[in-house]
This record gives sequence, structure tokens and C-alpha cells, in this order.
Amino acid sequence: MTIANESTIKDQIRQFIQDELASAKGISSFTDDESLMDRGVIDSLGVFRLVTFLEETYRIKVGDEEISADYLQSVNTIEQLVLNKTKK
Repeated sequence: MTIANESTIKDQIRQFIQDELASAKGISSFTDDESLMDRGVIDSLGVFRLVTFLEETYRIKVGDEEISADYLQSVNTIEQLVLNKTKK
């Protein structure tokens, strides 16, 4: 996978979170390393919406054990989850 693809995935994830989750809560910015749950960007409904977005956009299956703060902590950890799934 090329760097361009990886940056595109990260950009798409960041854009979805900003447009669909953060802006509705009045959050205008967050870093790729920042905990989205601690910051209040993602709540339980947001997790469901995010997982649906990832599965539809990248044609992956996010397992129940992966729907956790470990995998969905930040833009970077979400990107890593997608990259690991798309390499298989």
C-alpha cells in the first residue's frame, strides 16, 4: 500500500468524524492522536455510525471485539484498524 493511499484513508476517516460526529457537538478540531471518546467527539451512537462508515467505505468487517476504545481511540488507531483489515 502506498503512502498516498494511507493518507487518503486517514483523511477520509478524519473528514467523516469531523463532518458527521464532531461538528454536531460543536467540536471544530481534534488531533490524529487525541482520544475521541475522552474528548467527547464519539459516544456510543457515534461508535455505531463510525463502524458502519468503515464497513461500507472500506468493505471490511469490524468484529465485536474490535468495537472498543483500543481500536477506535483516535484517528490513528482507526486508520491502523482499517489498514490491518484491508491487507488481509
